[in-house]
Amino acid sequence: MTPLASPTCRVSHLALLLDLGLILLPKKGDYLSINGNVHESVSSWVVYHVHDTSSTAPMRREWPLRDFSELRPDASNIAPFLYQLKQFHAPRYQRICETVQLIAPFFADFALEPEKKGENEVMRLQWKQQGSSFPFQPWQFSDGTIRFICLATALLQPSPPSTIVIDEPELGLHPVALEALAALIHETSRRTQLLISTQATSLLDHFDAEQVIVVERSKGASVFRRLEAADLEQWLSDFSVGELVRKNIIETGPGHA
Repeated sequence: MTPLASPTCRVSHLALLLDLGLILLPKKGDYLSINGNVHESVSSWVVYHVHDTSSTAPMRREWPLRDFSELRPDASNIAPFLYQLKQFHAPRYQRICETVQLIAPFFADFALEPEKKGENEVMRLQWKQQGSSFPFQPWQFSDGTIRFICLATALLQPSPPSTIVIDEPELGLHPVALEALAALIHETSRRTQLLISTQATSLLDHFDAEQVIVVERSKGASVFRRLEAADLEQWLSDFSVGELVRKNIIETGPGHA
């Protein structure tokens, strides 16, 4: 999650916690099994951080074709990962393409072709536009579009990690893309646990109060406060959670502790 500011300043951050999974522990006293169970669960968590969409970002460059088994946290291997999905999980691959088309109607499909480089094969995230067979290059995606592609792929992957953590997914996204992202988050939360760190009140508009945790800095420590719908009942009939944050009914702005 994004680091909080100075120790003397209380700055709030917002987190969405969806589909809280429970670790099923072995019998009491079986400590080795307990440690192994916990390690197995936590070690499979993945923190996706796709902030870097610059011209030199790995997701825009060629990547070894053999690196396809799992999507990297920075989506650097997005091209070989999608290529593998196209070969062995065609319905899921098609769903990703259709989701991208929701926010980029000009997009037709990815043009994923292995290329020989020395003794190795590499791949770039080439793509095609509607009505054209010309292969566009990954650097010809806008920052918001390629970030959405990476997030959609992470959320729609056929075998997601036990917990997915995404830091500030709203960066650079069009409001329409943010709405589509919220729908994907809801959908994926039925398959695995999600923890979304955000400062976008427009994203909160699509979630219930009980799904939101306010993270505050107080006396040198982070304090987590889950919202309670009962406490906000008189407001929630007329306003969304995001609107209540914007109106400061739900306090999340800078202060002093």
